[in-house]
Parts: sequence; structure tokens; C-alpha cells
Amino acid sequence: MTVAAVVFDLDGVLVDSERVWDDARRELVAERGGPWTDDATRAMMGMSSVEWSQYMHEELGVDLEPREISAAVVEKLEQHYRCELPLLVGAREAVQALAVRWPLGLASSSNREIIDLVLELAGLTSEFAATVSSEEVPRGKPAPDVYLEAARRLDVPPDRSAAIEDSTNGLRSAAAAGMTVIAYPNKEFPPAEDALRLADAVIGSLDELRPSLPALAD
Repeated sequence: MTVAAVVFDLDGVLVDSERVWDDARRELVAERGGPWTDDATRAMMGMSSVEWSQYMHEELGVDLEPREISAAVVEKLEQHYRCELPLLVGAREAVQALAVRWPLGLASSSNREIIDLVLELAGLTSEFAATVSSEEVPRGKPAPDVYLEAARRLDVPPDRSAAIEDSTNGLRSAAAAGMTVIAYPNKEFPPAEDALRLADAVIGSLDELRPSLPALAD
């Protein structure tokens, strides 16, 4: 079916931020919680702010209320991004190239404040017709909620939308929403093989993300 809109993930697709999120959470756990666990990083990838702040409170022993945990981590990220935005090579060009052809959405597990800040600092706010944080829907990734809401705000059926994702939970979320899935595998936290098999196309560089990409082309 012809693609009528494209929806980007944020972390790992437009910004090289998974390590920044990880460092901010680890720092807060060191300050206010118990020991960091081996599976904490992957467990929280794709979770909404409501979900990962609850996880940090219950599983990692952070002695703050979940809303305070979320605010503390967001503050650390904002400070980092204002000093140095880790925009991925080719991200701006890929967004601008696709925006010429389709309305763009963004479906992210990041907090609303982070989404808006990143797009502002990158000069890309005007390129997106709709942006959704998973804190604005009932469930975070791998549930399809954030992608379904992005499609709703774009007024395009999910099965006529394409999603750009890098992570296990993100790929599962976009596939569950019924979208055409383009995988840009995260090099530091590579997606599981079964999740990668859900993709209709796999790219190795954002330079490949153009209207001529076969998974997007008419």
C-alpha cells in the first residue's frame, strides 16, 4: 500500500542518546538509589517516562516519587543537550528530504520536554506535523500506542504510514501498529534478531533514508 506519511523515532534515529539517557539514570541511581542491575538498561529502553520512573523507584531503589525521578533525569538530559546535542550524522538531511514528499510524525519514548528541546536545537520543529511522547498514551513501546496516536494526529491510516526505528521495542511497536517498518539498527544496543526480522527494510546509514528507498517508494 502506498506510503502517505513517515513517522520517526527520536532516540537512536535522530539523536545518539541512548548512552546519555543511560548515564543520567545511572547517575541518579548512584545518588539516590540502590545498585544498578545488569538488565536495567535494556529493560527501560522503549518505556514511557511513567513506566521507567516507576521501574527506577521499585526495582532500582531510587528514594523519590516517580514524577520526581522523571523530572530529575529530564533535567540532567536538558543540561547535556544544551551543551552538546548528539545529533546523528545525516539526521537533519534525512528529515528534510522526506519532509518534501510526506507529512512527518515523531513517536518517541522521550518526555515531551526532551522531544521539543531536541527538535528546537536541531532546527527541525517545523518539519514535523505531529509529535507524540509515549507519556501521552496508555502504554509505551513495544505496545503500538505511540505509533497509532502519531498516525491519528497525522490523519493517515497506520497501514499507510512508515516508521523509522532502531531498537527491539521500537521495531515491535511499529510492527504492531501495522506500519511499514524501516530499521536503522542501534550499533551500541543492537535489536534482537526476531525484532529485526519484523522490518520491511534495513538501512546502515541515514543517507539511505530518502524518498527513493524501495520500502517508501510508490
